[in-house]
Amino acid sequence: MEKEKYMRRCIQLARNGLCNAAPNPMVGAVIVCDGKIIGEGYHVRCGEAHAEVNAIRSVKDSSLLKRSTIYVSLEPCSHYGKTPPCADLIIEKQIPRIIIGCQDPFSKVAGRGIRKLKDAGREVTVGVLEDECRHLIRRFVTFHKLRRPYITLKWAESADGYIDLQRDGGTPVLFSTPLTSMLVHKKRAEHAAIFVGTRTAELDNPSLTVRNWHGTSPLRLTIDLNQRLSPTLQLFDGSVPTLVFTGQPHPALPNLEYIPTDLSQDLLPQIMQTLYERSIQSLLVEGGSILLQSFIDAGLWDEAFVEESPIRLRSGVKSPEIKDKNSYVIERHFGRNIRHYTAGK
Repeated sequence: MEKEKYMRRCIQLARNGLCNAAPNPMVGAVIVCDGKIIGEGYHVRCGEAHAEVNAIRSVKDSSLLKRSTIYVSLEPCSHYGKTPPCADLIIEKQIPRIIIGCQDPFSKVAGRGIRKLKDAGREVTVGVLEDECRHLIRRFVTFHKLRRPYITLKWAESADGYIDLQRDGGTPVLFSTPLTSMLVHKKRAEHAAIFVGTRTAELDNPSLTVRNWHGTSPLRLTIDLNQRLSPTLQLFDGSVPTLVFTGQPHPALPNLEYIPTDLSQDLLPQIMQTLYERSIQSLLVEGGSILLQSFIDAGLWDEAFVEESPIRLRSGVKSPEIKDKNSYVIERHFGRNIRHYTAGK
């Protein structure tokens, strides 16, 4: 079908904004005239032009717009934010037909853009590849609907279900290959924040930065309720903004913020509230086993990626357990199986 073909192109374009569009949703737009694409665009970066604007600007002969169709994966905005309303621009350019993937769930839009276009006499179609377009903005929807980040869990485990040996120090067991490690860094670049527990911070001394992929290192998060962590850890090197959730006052360190927590209350809801207030839309939880399991048990997760290593440990720290063992697909990356779980909603 023609409509689906061009909407798939919108989705393909939109994904290019994965690392930079947030906290705005990823959106793609395509302009078609006489069966040919004459313009394309996507939302590159928050605060900059939206997909529709970039698509319209890319059209070499603007006179063609008056007899064209614009496809857009998400309802055009109708309000003034950091940029003017895209619905107004479409009307101004006299584009007669608009085909939309899904309605915007954001309360300032939520059907108003569609209504404005229809009131201006434009032909509007809504719901082409709607599920795929809504999946594209799942982080945006989760953040506004559940008032928390979209949460991705990630770990690597042995063939017999362990993530590490029992240890009080030393080097952790490395399950990832250089290529799957690169995939992990890609995921870091795609998330606004990354989280590890106290024991992982202490024993593994991770930097949690993007080194093997292009992109910005995410905001680092950890827990230090009792001033247990050494200030010499890489997490505290000041290279990347870092939040530490704590129950006690700590000495100030560069680029580091301590967030007081109420130890008489559940910790995870307090962390989710802090991240929501700071407009952090996506969170990657990398370990350790206790922290990962706490997110699973609390139902605070949306996706999980588990790398399966052929190494067998025979004993050690058990891997986190997702109870619904049927809720995953096997992905093949760089010669390794990676189980991709999706949480039920």
